[in-house]
Amino acid sequence: MQEDVENRTINVVIKTIKLSGKAMIKLMMSAVKFLKGVQKTTNGVANKISHIKHGKQSVKKLIGQNQGVSSVEIAKTQLRDFEHIARKYGVDFAIKKDSSEIPAKYFVFFKAKDADALTAAFKEFSAQQINKTQKRSVLKKLSKLKAKVASAPKKEKERNKNQERDL
Repeated sequence: MQEDVENRTINVVIKTIKLSGKAMIKLMMSAVKFLKGVQKTTNGVANKISHIKHGKQSVKKLIGQNQGVSSVEIAKTQLRDFEHIARKYGVDFAIKKDSSEIPAKYFVFFKAKDADALTAAFKEFSAQQINKTQKRSVLKKLSKLKAKVASAPKKEKERNKNQERDL
């Protein structure tokens, strides 16, 4: 009977040591994560680094950053081009589809503090769109060249079957 009690006591001690060891590992891991998020300033005071997402994100996350939000309407066909340029300029934005109208409208929401970067992005975007409309289609150029070649006079090849051979 005494042996059984001693075995149970030892098992309880071993289990608590294992649990406290796992708890210590979890505590150290959370401390490491916290310290990665803390940056010391020049006067030695620790400041928590804010983990603000940049680039394309949801409207909810954009509004949750409490920096004021503005919006602009954009066509669906131009979304990919706009996203590329907005990422280039580092603009935080969110795209929302308004399907209550036919055809559906798309709105680009962005932070108010990004207004200058967004105006530069829109200037480049509009210049790119104008260049696209001014460029002629390669297929149209090709069809014009085909028509030109077809209308050109063809050279007739003369073949002389009776050639003299020196023997």
